[in-house]
Amino acid sequence: MPETNHLVMNDKDVIEIIVEPCGMPVSYKGVYYYRSGATKQELRGVALHQFLLKKMGLNWEDIQCADITLDEIDDEAVAYFLRKAIISGRMNPEVINSTKEEVLSNLGLLVGGVLTNAAVLLFGKFPQRKFVTSGFKIGRFGMNDADLLSHDLIEGNLIQMTDKIMQVLSDKYLIRPIRYEGLERHEPFEIPESALREMIFNSIVHKVQSGTWNQMSIYDSHIRLWNEGELPENYTVETLLGKHTSKPRNPKIANVFFKAGFIESWGRGYEKIMTAFDAENLVRPTFVLEQGGITANIPRERFMAIRGGNAVNVNETDTKPIRNRLIAEQKSRILELLGKNPDMSMDALGRILAISKSSVQRRIDSLAHEGRLQRVGRYWNVSE
Repeated sequence: MPETNHLVMNDKDVIEIIVEPCGMPVSYKGVYYYRSGATKQELRGVALHQFLLKKMGLNWEDIQCADITLDEIDDEAVAYFLRKAIISGRMNPEVINSTKEEVLSNLGLLVGGVLTNAAVLLFGKFPQRKFVTSGFKIGRFGMNDADLLSHDLIEGNLIQMTDKIMQVLSDKYLIRPIRYEGLERHEPFEIPESALREMIFNSIVHKVQSGTWNQMSIYDSHIRLWNEGELPENYTVETLLGKHTSKPRNPKIANVFFKAGFIESWGRGYEKIMTAFDAENLVRPTFVLEQGGITANIPRERFMAIRGGNAVNVNETDTKPIRNRLIAEQKSRILELLGKNPDMSMDALGRILAISKSSVQRRIDSLAHEGRLQRVGRYWNVSE
């Protein structure tokens, strides 16, 4: 109970009310408030749900789903996980003979014979029946955000979702520039595949699972990947890009992804992403906190090189301006690359720009004629 005292201050009667801290949140007229600095904030929706769970010492992924039985767990999803975990070396090969009940129990996803939210999300046959927003949205946009050209909603269990996403991206949304090494044909993703997978894994693992859909918006110039969820306390984007301790929002889901070999447990994910882009001499993605979550902005350099460096109006019938923009963008990128790596070969330039060696030669000849590029021994000298 609050303590009340009668005080006299400046010849005035004052009632002092002392309220001891409470371990549980208290509502005032059905509304929950909290202090943020010098301001009073009202808790609503997902933020309120998370706050209440935290105060009760619970995590959303550990809440039990008494209405869902083991029959609704996908045997193939469990088998897929075991195969991946054995290949990664993070589980003993003997687990392949385990029942799904044993697997889920050992992962902490089956408690007292009852499935948890995490179990249903990771291995359920139809998790979206219970968790509608656990899918992954992909949208292709044209000249602006109002110009939605096509879209997909990827659904199903989380353990196999990234494979589905990558397949849809390959079939419908991203390009695979063709190149040859000798007689061997290569069709890599325009974005380093390992880095793209890592970013998708991160967005799934660190998402507020009770929040809204993960969303990937694809434009001519870049890809925007967003998931709901603030960073751990005292963490910034700069923290993520440096050496840091891994603090997953959903530890059980993260543990399953770790055992499957999808992610690391040492906070090295962002370092691996940057290394993959650096290895292919591509501009690194950037990350920003916005709209209650984190966004990865991924440049589409190879697509832009092919399309001409600018978003192309599909109604533009005169191809000469498009061609000129294409050449100008390629020449500018060549100067940038050779400025950083003066001994880079034409084969390497061709692979990065997704153009033939002869096209690279023509761009270099043009730059040399303009006085912007000069060959000095084994190196290139950029004049601007």
